[in-house]
Amino acid sequence: MSEDMTSERAQAAEAEAAEASQAEEGGELRLREVPDDGIKRRWYALHAHSGQEANVRKMLLQGAEKQGLHDLVTNVLIPMEQVTEMRSGQKRTARHKFFPGYVLIQLPEHPERFPELWHLIKETPGVTGFIGSRTAPVPLEQEEVDAIVQVIRGERERPKPKVAFEPGERVKIVDGPFANFLGKIDDINPERGTLKVLVEIFERLTSIEVEFWQVEQV
Repeated sequence: MSEDMTSERAQAAEAEAAEASQAEEGGELRLREVPDDGIKRRWYALHAHSGQEANVRKMLLQGAEKQGLHDLVTNVLIPMEQVTEMRSGQKRTARHKFFPGYVLIQLPEHPERFPELWHLIKETPGVTGFIGSRTAPVPLEQEEVDAIVQVIRGERERPKPKVAFEPGERVKIVDGPFANFLGKIDDINPERGTLKVLVEIFERLTSIEVEFWQVEQV
């Protein structure tokens, strides 16, 4: 079996696991209602290792249930869309993640002020942090979340990804084994949310693959 076929099957399995983990009976996405406890909720985006989004979602929900934080972790979503594709000459419908490496989570505003909740999220394997600073996550606009939910439900098409990077652009790797290396972008894959960056290692140019969030422009 070729590496491409293996990769395709692995990606399909990931998508199916992610879909199953957040689908209700009948395949419809149903969000839990916000508890009437006087606590304002906002949506946040968590960085997660690509391929681990479904596990991150599962562990967050299980951990919240176990620790009595169920109402604080109100909803956890993996942004996915339904697409029609050809496989082995057959047309089939499948679901794919359209923000690889991200999990959306509905939490009390300023989740950093809830120590047990903060610890749960930070210690969940596969989570690398929030969008925003390390100490104060930046919430998403409700309009953004509403649009994403509509895409998940198949009520609207996904907006085309806005890719802020360009081939040949210099970037600095800020996370992972090659953190602090400088390099040039060689290839961009918007669908997977990854870049191939040429870095100099032992006086030789080496191509390494990183996710969008693992680099910053210089």
